[in-house]
Amino acid sequence: MGISDAGFTHEAVVEWDRYACDTIRENQQRGTEPVVDWPLHEMDVRRFDYSDIRQGLDLIAGGPPCQPFSLGGRHRGRDDERDMFPEMVRAIRELKPKAVVIENVKGLLRRSFAKYFEYIVLQISYPEIILKKHEDWSEHLSRLERHHLRGRKDGLFYRVVFRLLNAAGYGVPQKRERVVIVGFRQDLELEWSFPKETHSLDALLWDQWVTGDYWERHEVPSKQRPERPLRARNRIERLGSTLFPPEELPWSTVRDAISDLPDPEERDHSDEIPNHRFNPGARRYHGHTGSPLDEPAKTLKAGDHGVPGGENMLAYHDGRVRYFTVRESARLQTFPDDYVFHGSWTETMRQLGNAVPVLLGRVVARDIGWCLRRAGTRGTFVSRTKA
Repeated sequence: MGISDAGFTHEAVVEWDRYACDTIRENQQRGTEPVVDWPLHEMDVRRFDYSDIRQGLDLIAGGPPCQPFSLGGRHRGRDDERDMFPEMVRAIRELKPKAVVIENVKGLLRRSFAKYFEYIVLQISYPEIILKKHEDWSEHLSRLERHHLRGRKDGLFYRVVFRLLNAAGYGVPQKRERVVIVGFRQDLELEWSFPKETHSLDALLWDQWVTGDYWERHEVPSKQRPERPLRARNRIERLGSTLFPPEELPWSTVRDAISDLPDPEERDHSDEIPNHRFNPGARRYHGHTGSPLDEPAKTLKAGDHGVPGGENMLAYHDGRVRYFTVRESARLQTFPDDYVFHGSWTETMRQLGNAVPVLLGRVVARDIGWCLRRAGTRGTFVSRTKA
């Protein structure tokens, strides 16, 4: 959705999960932009035939399943049958796009995956150097390394960069760290770097504890404001001693995202506000303490390991907790309010926990689009979505 918002037109959207596809189809029936015209293919991407899609697209965008590399998973990496990075490389090899963008979890950068991550980057860089029959991936990596060190740039070659991005730094009301890999085809000779963060913690602390504008904006009486956080005391004092506020905008908080929604515990509002229904039973337990109201939310989780949505709770200053409604969670992932989610609370929270924040996708894709336009290579692209 973020890539659509950035101005790209989809040639194909490939998604294997039927519940995610049901959500897309329901929004298409409702005429919801931008998904209404998406050419959706509900299938395993390993069986997708790219021959009907023209080569030389602007962009291939993908989110290979994160479970093989997730901090909460079994950490099997390349040995996990859900590892779809080879399919990402196949799409690049067959379609030869001008640019590539891939998103995955922070765990991909762990030391234990360092060798395989190098393998991923080199495969994207040289997608035509394919795995031979009876060759294991470490032998393939050695061939790729030798090719790379020879400095040969013949054939299909991509300049690849990656960075660990925190979505909160781009205005998303959630501390969500994800690895983003971007590549541009070598023959375009384009120069690109990741967009600079526009929001910061310092700016939020300034807004809350130096000027107090945050509380005034939300009309929070003094008696209802939390105590100044001890862990940030020195940082706040340093900010207060300066004459000028931080250049960035403040991090967006949970309160910023959901304060205009009615309290779901008072009554069921789902008739007028889609997916805004209270779900009882939230409680604190070890490792699951919820998201403070006046900070960006903690990372929303899909619940693939442990209690589904167990951490997806709002933590009030008085110690109470409750589950976020689906609509509130959608706000934290920056989905528009007219985008509805199909399925039970558990299933929709899984979809949201697996999604890329729409705003983060838009920021990265817009910057890629600007780079391509400067080179005069505007067109369409094929996307593999996660949401």
